[in-house]
Amino acid sequence: MNFTETEIKGCFIIEPTVFTDERGYFFESFREDQFQMQTGIPIHFVQSNQSKSNYGVVRGLHMQLGEHSQSKLVRVLSGKILDIAVDIRIGSPTFGQHIAVELNSENYKQLFIPKGFLHGYSVLSEDAIVLYQCDTYYHKASDTGVYPLDSELNIDWKVPPEEMILSEKDSNASLFSKFVSQQL
Repeated sequence: MNFTETEIKGCFIIEPTVFTDERGYFFESFREDQFQMQTGIPIHFVQSNQSKSNYGVVRGLHMQLGEHSQSKLVRVLSGKILDIAVDIRIGSPTFGQHIAVELNSENYKQLFIPKGFLHGYSVLSEDAIVLYQCDTYYHKASDTGVYPLDSELNIDWKVPPEEMILSEKDSNASLFSKFVSQQL
């Protein structure tokens, strides 16, 4: 596996070594020992989530607060997404900045997002199946988010605005500045 830290410290793109032959392919998608050795981050995943979404869907920006904050390892089983992580770690030199990484079922890339980030993605293919592992269980009372189209964040979701599909929850989420002043 190849681990590349992004321009935002703590976020890593992970590319597995893929073995192919006439039967198909095989790769290890995660190894806890290699992950910790390469990143220096101790991690133990306790929950896996999977979603299927159609083209234009924007999910996010979501996170859990406090002791229920989650680190996530995101990958695509089918299709293509633009995965987004926004740094909201107090005192971070990249506070309020985001990274955008294309994940798809052909490049096998994964994105590791540590605690202290808002997370979301847009679907760039006809549909996409996304799998992500979390190191903390879902806790509804700690679940919160930010409006994904907030101009202050300046995120290019790579989907024309008229083709975006947002949930009611995401459409009504707080603006980033209000979120920061109320939650952090």
